[in-house]
Amino acid sequence: METIKGILDYYSQNSVYVWEQFYRHFLMSAYGVLFAAIVAIPLGIMIARYRRLSTWVISLTNVIQTIPALAMLSVLMLVMGLGTNTVVLSLFLYSLLPILKNTYTGIVNVDRFLLESGRAMGMTKFQILTMVELPLSLSVIMAGLRNALVVAIGISTIGTFVGAGGLGDIIVRGTNVTNGSSIILAGAIPTALMAVAADFLMGWFERILSPVKKKKGNPVEVREVA
Repeated sequence: METIKGILDYYSQNSVYVWEQFYRHFLMSAYGVLFAAIVAIPLGIMIARYRRLSTWVISLTNVIQTIPALAMLSVLMLVMGLGTNTVVLSLFLYSLLPILKNTYTGIVNVDRFLLESGRAMGMTKFQILTMVELPLSLSVIMAGLRNALVVAIGISTIGTFVGAGGLGDIIVRGTNVTNGSSIILAGAIPTALMAVAADFLMGWFERILSPVKKKKGNPVEVREVA
């Protein structure tokens, strides 16, 4: 109970500061994933067309994924200095793999029969992409975006070490004071809630945009024609 009271007291005394850091934390995560999507989705489509490149490109993004987040921030800081841009670039690099791989998987797994049917109807390559491949692979691409955003929210926490702010600032402040568990939780709880909310909302968008939707209703009555 004492810890809960400490968290509530911290929120009541620092509500404006907490909301500012929450908003800053979310923007860093969202921008990193957005920029990664702008690059990774077209790149995933391209390597689905030229599959010999897929091994090299996916392997490169796998290597980036294995670099520890703090090491990545330290290296980028030497080039870009302190601030939010360093964190956004780091999140961009970490978000490439899930989005790229899911885009590639979604495009490659589209039924070949549907593609042949589109060509037989006289559709151009662009029409097949926008009207057949992307709609059918959208749920897989959205799953990659979900994963990237949730991971980005977690990594943004350590952005405080390069002066980017965010909810990590609150957590670090708690570690620097005696009996600061309430302050640590005051930063950790909004971070966890943000990740859960992002996962839920992205899952909702995934279901809304999915081409396969379950429709409730009475079964259609089949009448025999004499």
